[in-house]
Amino acid sequence: MTAPVPESSAVPRHVAVIMDGNGRWAKARGLPRIAGHRKGLERVRELVRACGEAGVQYLTLFAFSSENWRRPEQEVRLLMELFLNALDREVAKLHENGVRFRMIGDVRGLGEAIAERIRRAEALTRDNRGLTLIIAANYGGRWDIARAAAELARGAVAGAIDPDAITPESLEPYLSLSEVPEPDLFIRSGGEQRISNFVLWQLAYTELYFTLVLWPDFDRAQFEQALASYASRQRRFGLTGEQVEAARRA
Repeated sequence: MTAPVPESSAVPRHVAVIMDGNGRWAKARGLPRIAGHRKGLERVRELVRACGEAGVQYLTLFAFSSENWRRPEQEVRLLMELFLNALDREVAKLHENGVRFRMIGDVRGLGEAIAERIRRAEALTRDNRGLTLIIAANYGGRWDIARAAAELARGAVAGAIDPDAITPESLEPYLSLSEVPEPDLFIRSGGEQRISNFVLWQLAYTELYFTLVLWPDFDRAQFEQALASYASRQRRFGLTGEQVEAARRA
């Protein structure tokens, strides 16, 4: 069965971001890498405000991948401290502005102190109706898909699922972002042009935007450029351009 074509508009409903270049930004200024991450946090605050004002409904940020544990031990420790402090300082402000906070990833691997603050933040902001801010931490796209497949496998072993009847739609409810629309726009700063194991399943038809700008320099003007690039594109979802235009005029 052919899946319905998602609706699209000039403003993306869901934006996903890999915030790359913090360390290089700091190194270029003779600063420790953590200084770049702190500056990057300021850009997160600015982006949250910009998304809310632009009408974006969901913002997913790749804060810490499952591969980032391979970084130097001191940097990982400082990142965890920064994350913990950010949860303490920022959640109340998010709540005041009607932002709903969500977390995806293997939260248990981040330690109990962070896990407890995540639970509090999600509980506090659960009923907010503004922008939904989703932080991916200790997350990997392959991990997400494998976890969902394991849930399907358990159902098949229990006899509740016919393995021959499994479709892509069967897997989707078990994925981390199952309750939100797939990203319309993916942004990666810092010059790299890869997805790097971020929400792999959900990026199948996402518009990709890469910029050389390092994340600490990715300000509101840079975000507006990304939005303008998105608005200029024709999203086809397997259709021809003529079909898309005909549907738009109908």
